[in-house]
Amino acid sequence: MRRRIIFTAFCALALTGAAPAQPRRIVSLNTCADQYVLALADPAQIAALSPYGHDPELSAAVGKARAFRTLKRPAEEVLALRPDLLIGFPSGGSVVGAPPGRWRTLGLASADSYPMILQQIRQVAAAVGHTERGEALIRAMNRDLAALPRPKRRGVAAYYQRRGYMTGTGTLVDDLMRRVGLVNLAGRLGKPALSQLSLEEMIAARPDWLIVESGSEEVVDQGTEMLRHPILRAIPRIRVPQAWTVCGGPAYVDAARSIAAQLDGAAHKGMAQLDGAVRKGAVRVNAAPRH
Repeated sequence: MRRRIIFTAFCALALTGAAPAQPRRIVSLNTCADQYVLALADPAQIAALSPYGHDPELSAAVGKARAFRTLKRPAEEVLALRPDLLIGFPSGGSVVGAPPGRWRTLGLASADSYPMILQQIRQVAAAVGHTERGEALIRAMNRDLAALPRPKRRGVAAYYQRRGYMTGTGTLVDDLMRRVGLVNLAGRLGKPALSQLSLEEMIAARPDWLIVESGSEEVVDQGTEMLRHPILRAIPRIRVPQAWTVCGGPAYVDAARSIAAQLDGAAHKGMAQLDGAVRKGAVRVNAAPRH
């Protein structure tokens, strides 16, 4: 779980007096900030990205990120890099060791909704000196989301992770579910933003879909083994890369598009599996409807 921790920022954009000059050396200090910097800053402006900038499991922009340096020891390297803009701070802000005024700072909390993503795009675009580029990105994202097809099948979904962790309401995942017309099982059960649900509880809840992280179904330990339990096989699955949901940013559109596209396909596959199980006598069909 440690790798899933998102560095949270506690600093506000410190801008005083006249509008600052366009920064020439930008350092991003967390993976979520990387996404915005790569989308909005000029390549020549980027001095370094966060330590996980090259990690494909956490970075939705890893293809672009590989062209840039990543920090190994942020607390030591930042001073040597002599940035004029720092975006994002790790919890506690210990990396800030320079006197006040040495650099400008922009702190970004982890986005938990699409409106918050749009707000952060505008913040970063202004900070890096490319306001219009931010507005162009927002227009493109709004256009792409408006063009999403309306899924024919909806229902209740559970975002289920290793060791039975389930993502609840008030999160980016919950926002994505509502975007494509799904109901979050965690909300229906009154669960918090992150909770654990046993296999027995999951089957009793009878969700229409399981949303899982791409690659998480490979059994590497007991935590991942439960996702392959036979009792879950009849529930259609939607697979989404972790990097698309762990941070806010342009990848929100990719996640929404992927979930919407998979809804009907997952439904057809799941019904085919269930029909096959019925034909073999492995599943007893009751006359009462599920819902």
